Amino acid sequence: MTPPPPSEPDGPPRPSRERWLLAGVVLAAFVALLALRVQHWGRLDQTALFYVGLPATIALFVVLTVRARTVVGVALAATTVCLTLAGPLLGEGLVCLLIAAPLIYGVVALVGWVAGLILRGGRSQHALFAVPLLFALALEGVAGVSLLPRADRGEGSVLVAADPASVAAALAAPPAYGEPEALFLRAVPFPRPVEASGEGLEAGDTRSVRFTPRRVLRPGAEPTPRHMELRVAESRVGADGGRVVFDVVEDTAFANWMDMRRAEAVWRAEGGGTRLTWTIDYERTYEPSWYFGPVQSYATDLAAGYLGAAFAAAASGEGS
Repeated sequence: MTPPPPSEPDGPPRPSRERWLLAGVVLAAFVALLALRVQHWGRLDQTALFYVGLPATIALFVVLTVRARTVVGVALAATTVCLTLAGPLLGEGLVCLLIAAPLIYGVVALVGWVAGLILRGGRSQHALFAVPLLFALALEGVAGVSLLPRADRGEGSVLVAADPASVAAALAAPPAYGEPEALFLRAVPFPRPVEASGEGLEAGDTRSVRFTPRRVLRPGAEPTPRHMELRVAESRVGADGGRVVFDVVEDTAFANWMDMRRAEAVWRAEGGGTRLTWTIDYERTYEPSWYFGPVQSYATDLAAGYLGAAFAAAASGEGS
């Protein structure tokens, strides 16, 4: 005789102990992120303590408390939920959070794997050597410590189908900004230039660039305008080319990600056209340097190339 199937319990199943622990981890991380956002404690959200230390702590806590077949998978799931909650809290920091997502997931997976080896004991004890290394990397940016130099520059070059005089005329006037071609600049929500005012290439001439406004996820909050003010510091214009240097006087567009210092445009006759090269000098404000350094350098290279393309279009008549 076949026994009757077990009766279904009334109501939804009770959460397991592991799920309660996971919910506790997410709640604790949410509270920590909220406090960090409100208090701005030493700008810790720009240090490796945030991008390495916090995910490492979440992963280690999950590994030590949750009993599951794949604790690394549980830790990654908890991190995903924490990142989802952190986005609205970080405001403009969401840009760096998106860029840092591969780093965060990598740290979580590494810590989960190393912790698993340590807990299993045996020959895996050599994994303990990773603990002081991870601790040292997590402290980068705290108290001004940085492994790599903060000063850097981005560079982009374009061959313009116009003579040097036309390029100089385009640089002397406000450009028309379009959508960037680089996928990275389109995918990440960086501030984008909307329009510029000011003209001239003489020392003391100014430019004012307006960017897309800052939007805050708060009821009733109005978009905040963002802009950059520049002044011509050095200038040399000749028949075969020239060079102009813009000092950044004020910047409310990128100040949360980097300290913009100056931009330089150099152009010279090349073949049947003109080679225009833009360089952007800045100081990195985010850690860890070994991760954000190359990423910011890459993004700034793309931004310099975007500037070159905008002025090249104006010089060749494509932007009119």
